[in-house]
Amino acid sequence: MRADEDTSVHSLSLDSLSLTDCEDPHNVILEDEGDQEPDARESELKLIRKDLSTEELYLQACKLLRVVPVRFFLRNLGSASINLNHHGLGPLGAKALAIALVTDMHTTTLELADNFLLAEGARYLMEMLRANFTIHNLDLSDNNLQSAGAECVAKMLLENISIKSLKLSGNKFAEDDAKWFADALASNYRVKELDLSHNQFCGRGGEHLGQMIANNDGLEVLDLSWNHLRMKGAVAFCAGLKVNTTLKHLDLSFNGFGNEGALALGEALKFNNTLVHLDLNNNRISDEGASLLCKGLEANDTLRVLQMAYNSLTVEGALTLINVVKNTPKTAIEEINICNVLVNENFVQLLELICQEHPGLEVQYGGVGGFIAKKPRKRIDPMKVIQDYLDHRKLRLWDFFRNIDKDGTMRVPVVDFRKAVQQSSIPLEKFQIEELIQRLDRDRTGIVDYRGLADTRKQMMRDHRRQLRKVESRQKKEKQKSDRILKTFESAVEAVTPRSSMIISPGAAKEDSSGLQPFSATPLSSWHHIIMSNSSRYSVNNMSSEHVHLPMIGNASSSTGMRSYSQPNLFASIPKPSSSKPASAQGIHSRSNPSVSSSKLSPTANLTRSRPALNTEPNSKTKGKGKKKKTKKRNEKI
Repeated sequence: MRADEDTSVHSLSLDSLSLTDCEDPHNVILEDEGDQEPDARESELKLIRKDLSTEELYLQACKLLRVVPVRFFLRNLGSASINLNHHGLGPLGAKALAIALVTDMHTTTLELADNFLLAEGARYLMEMLRANFTIHNLDLSDNNLQSAGAECVAKMLLENISIKSLKLSGNKFAEDDAKWFADALASNYRVKELDLSHNQFCGRGGEHLGQMIANNDGLEVLDLSWNHLRMKGAVAFCAGLKVNTTLKHLDLSFNGFGNEGALALGEALKFNNTLVHLDLNNNRISDEGASLLCKGLEANDTLRVLQMAYNSLTVEGALTLINVVKNTPKTAIEEINICNVLVNENFVQLLELICQEHPGLEVQYGGVGGFIAKKPRKRIDPMKVIQDYLDHRKLRLWDFFRNIDKDGTMRVPVVDFRKAVQQSSIPLEKFQIEELIQRLDRDRTGIVDYRGLADTRKQMMRDHRRQLRKVESRQKKEKQKSDRILKTFESAVEAVTPRSSMIISPGAAKEDSSGLQPFSATPLSSWHHIIMSNSSRYSVNNMSSEHVHLPMIGNASSSTGMRSYSQPNLFASIPKPSSSKPASAQGIHSRSNPSVSSSKLSPTANLTRSRPALNTEPNSKTKGKGKKKKTKKRNEKI
């Protein structure tokens, strides 16, 4: 019997160890299985699985695949954690490892970072994970998986129910690869930690990632650092963050959010009530962006740790951040990291006062020695000062200089001009008077030609109008940019928020019976146009208001489409209105209950369903009769 077992062991081949050709991955299939009867094959498979241990199976697989066995793996067989980082396994080494781990029941943590597995090695490991439900933590960072590897991992997540922590950092995933993870995690709620840092997700990647966190109800830790989300990706991602209900730790460092991304993030934090740790290090956020972010922090009562180091912050931005803690009684912030910012004494004093009320607050700053940048005082044109002086007193130039300019030629000696200006009440300093004399006597003739002052008014008005245009143009551009970002953010939120609200057109009321409204990964530029074209003036704005704008029922005659008076099923198709709590803050899985009666679902159930049109005719008849009686009486009197 032992000789037969040895023969069966040595008859194993590469095909017999393959996972793809195996009907049941828990069994190892023999090479000549086609020539055997089913009963004989099953008995022989059980014999092989019984006799081959995990170590022997791994060694046999390495021999057939012609790869060097990893002794560290053999020494740690049976332990809960196996660390094979930086061992140079390659795709074939991963295949041998996958064959050995198919039936392993001990390993819960498997680390395979930096092994050049490629998509091929990832495919072997993913096939193993379709059968192995013992491994909970998997690290595949820095393995150059690329798009094909992302597809393999995502398909595995659709079937595997044991993976809780997955690290895929530095695998050169393109931005469209984020869709694989969005689709996989829409139904997989077992994954609690996901690391997608150091990849190449950009604008469209931000859309897919926003879809991922909007539709997933299990993810708690997400690392997206060192990607390229920038402004467009940041706005789309923050729209998903607004409706997310499980995420607690979020790392968005090194993504170039800028002030625009900070604006969208602040809007999301107004509604998100689960996030505890937020990392925004190195995101090109300035003092303006910090103030926009703080508007969201003022309404947030769950965030505890805020990382804002290595942004373009000064003392002003630092003061803005700690003032949020001071002015917001319900804030939960315990740690603020601005370790590169130099603060001043006022900041330190204010922080000490805040810490008396919030003893658990910890703020890391760079040191004392910073200052609030102030623009230098603009030097006022002395010619403008004289013009303002004359305008205020309604004087002319000749009226001011007529005592020294008897001939009215508007040319006076420098000495007389200097003396006249000094003796007057014009608020000019000595250096301004000398500057004025140099400008009016360019050739150094000793005679001041103050006709140049006559042209100052026109130039002054032109400069003033030009300056106002510049300021207005700059403010208009900034407002348009902020409005554009907010509209895009609102449109993205509409895409990920369940349609608990309704859209009524003048023709008829429409119902979305599909429950969840799927996140549409459309280009950012088209989001706003889609929403505005569909909703018109009867849309529900989830961002600024939770009230439903209905057409005026009282003036029913003005709309032919809404001319329904007292039909019993008039409001039967209208969904349940949103509750007092914003729909986005309630999560994305608040489906409407079909068992609720139509009277409860109708936002206009309290309206009286009378027939106003039926009462108009009798009134008109009575009015007409009254007029006829009056005319008859008048005729009788005559």
